[in-house]
Amino acid sequence: MPSLSPRARALAAAGLCLVIAVAAGLAVDIRLDRHWILRGLTLFLALCCAALLLTDQTRRLRQIVTVIGLAMFGLVIPVSQTAWSKPPEIDFALQVATDARDAAEKDARSAVSVADVKAAAEARGGAVGSLPTEKAAQVRGADAFPLIVRAKRDQGRPWACLEFVNGLEARVRPC
Repeated sequence: MPSLSPRARALAAAGLCLVIAVAAGLAVDIRLDRHWILRGLTLFLALCCAALLLTDQTRRLRQIVTVIGLAMFGLVIPVSQTAWSKPPEIDFALQVATDARDAAEKDARSAVSVADVKAAAEARGGAVGSLPTEKAAQVRGADAFPLIVRAKRDQGRPWACLEFVNGLEARVRPC
């Protein structure tokens, strides 16, 4: 069986990295804006490793580094980002965002209000705004976007920040 040429190996590796990156990206909710920059960077690094296969690699160490780079940037990092992208507080914030958007659409409004988010969070057993403590008695993130969304009413951290851009388009990120 003939060995694949370096060009064929590079194209196959680049194609595989692209398929994994797109599949992992689609597996994550689009409202999680923080992941697209990381996904683009890891895809770029994976493609750079695939481009290294195009060069004549006569040294075994160079081949090992290229394969490890392809495995890390093309498979491990995209898959782990997908698996870790929705911790409970982020998942709760996504559910609240969906409920708030549905409430605004039901009332025929073109934008989600802070009151919609508060009502949706409270209906799910959570709260909006930071929990007042002895150190910080003032509640933050309860009056204007981005709002701090807590999955449990009496829970401090972890929480998620939720904002709506262009009226009904939600963006969720960790605070």
